[in-house]
Amino acid sequence: MANEEPNTGDARLDPLVSALASHFGELGCETLCDRGEVTLVVPAAELLRVGQTLRDDPDLRFEQLIDLCGVDYVAYGRDEWETVDASTSGFGRGVEPIADLALDDPQRFAVVYHLLSLGHNRRLRLRVYAGGAEPMVDSVHGLWPAADWFEREAFDLYGILFRGHPDLRRILTDYGFLGHPFRKDFPLSGEVEMRYDPEQQRVVYRPVEIEPRILVPKVIRADSRYLKDGAPTATPAGTKGAANA
Repeated sequence: MANEEPNTGDARLDPLVSALASHFGELGCETLCDRGEVTLVVPAAELLRVGQTLRDDPDLRFEQLIDLCGVDYVAYGRDEWETVDASTSGFGRGVEPIADLALDDPQRFAVVYHLLSLGHNRRLRLRVYAGGAEPMVDSVHGLWPAADWFEREAFDLYGILFRGHPDLRRILTDYGFLGHPFRKDFPLSGEVEMRYDPEQQRVVYRPVEIEPRILVPKVIRADSRYLKDGAPTATPAGTKGAANA
């Protein structure tokens, strides 16, 4: 829920929301308040300007970047499971894969920043939409150097580019890895598989041979381990149910 006025119902948040409205009200930013937290949605073109003000202005002083991550909203609010009509006795079964995903939606990818003000003892979340076809935002490495590896991680897992990053390359996957594994349209079995080739005496890559399928969760009931001929038996001595799952 957007808050146009600095009145959140929480006296701790009102000064922060008021300061955000005062500094960024004319830049197209949107302030969201939910569950005792404040989120500032910033247009991508204004990211560096807003970030510098957040860091340097005495009313704000968010001098520390706690975390940075990517988000893929392409299937947000949708699922492949019969969850609405499922009974209370078990999980729903997988149905059809989600089709017609809006892969080029300009609000598909977002970068989320978590900031901390030590002087004011406040926290703030920034959200910047990066686009869908070729997601890209400015790097905040010059404002908060801690963003260096965080931005590399978001690039590696989501394919989000950070304009001006000093060393943007993969950090978690292999250099020969294809695709970005945290994207919602990335296959669960991956794109390629690797093995050691004794003839070539090196690791080789080849297209994955696993047939894509919808996963079905396995239901394990708490008492099913001790059923015998339809009647429960005594729990083995010296054991605990959770330990024998």
